[in-house]
Amino acid sequence: MTDRSIRPSETISRRTFCRRAAWAAGTAVAITGPFGARADDGAADYIDVHVHLGQPWAAREPLTADILLRWMDEHRISHAVVLPLISPEAWYYPITTEWVLKETKPHRDRLLPFCDVDPRTDYLRGQKGILDTLKRYVDAGAVGFGEHKCGTAIDDPLNLEVFRAASELKLPILFHMDNRRNTDRPGLPGLEKALQEAPESAFIGHAQGWWASISGDVAADQMGSYPKTPVAPGGAIDRLMDKYPNLYGDFSAGSGANSLSRDPAFGRDFLLRRADRLLFGTDYLTPDQDIPQFKLFEQFDLPGDVRRKIFRANAERLLGLA
Repeated sequence: MTDRSIRPSETISRRTFCRRAAWAAGTAVAITGPFGARADDGAADYIDVHVHLGQPWAAREPLTADILLRWMDEHRISHAVVLPLISPEAWYYPITTEWVLKETKPHRDRLLPFCDVDPRTDYLRGQKGILDTLKRYVDAGAVGFGEHKCGTAIDDPLNLEVFRAASELKLPILFHMDNRRNTDRPGLPGLEKALQEAPESAFIGHAQGWWASISGDVAADQMGSYPKTPVAPGGAIDRLMDKYPNLYGDFSAGSGANSLSRDPAFGRDFLLRRADRLLFGTDYLTPDQDIPQFKLFEQFDLPGDVRRKIFRANAERLLGLA
């Protein structure tokens, strides 16, 4: 875990200044959130721990920082973690750490960049090379590591070397897990090894392989899917959260939404039981994207303290915003 403060950019454009002033004015007064309860301090409702910026690609529209900030304003999101996607298995094209750092630099009061390295890169081999690279990214403003979406096993020795370096810098690690990227077996023994190797990092689980493991009866072929059956007790997520206080879950994307909607009764109990370890996220990566998370959480009658933890307080703690 980290208590590092976020470093704002030294200069901002007039457009950015005006937007921030308008946003601050809109949140400084008494406001009513989607659950009818006024925020304790007048702040926006959410911190989103999982978004991306995107360049034009084929028929896809770009997702610029300006578009992202407008969308955040519309949905009462005060801060968003902007994640690179650098591995060849991760996206249509690399979204590099350097590009994320550059695009977020004028907006560091709201857009919080993470960094990533692919452990298979030859020039990074060795702990010193990895650590030096991550330190350079941290010095440039990165406050976490991910989205790590590498086409290896989660406990591949090369992955573990990267996780140890991130742990040395106390960077939170947001990882994607399915049956192609950061693969594991039912019960998540590989993830447990990674947790043991990098105890100073908060691991934030995301995607199908992670969220399918909420159920105790998950099969290997479900690690890349969206199971619809009721959740069976004894899931690996609960077991590992009991054992490792540095393990968190990110509710973004269809996988995060499915983990709750597949069994609403279990989902509500899980939200209550693990309120200190769960983080709101969307995986917003293209304009006009449908985001199920906002409406989904309205279905659960959650106490105010639980909402605050999941929607923003846990992220504030992990990212040093509190």
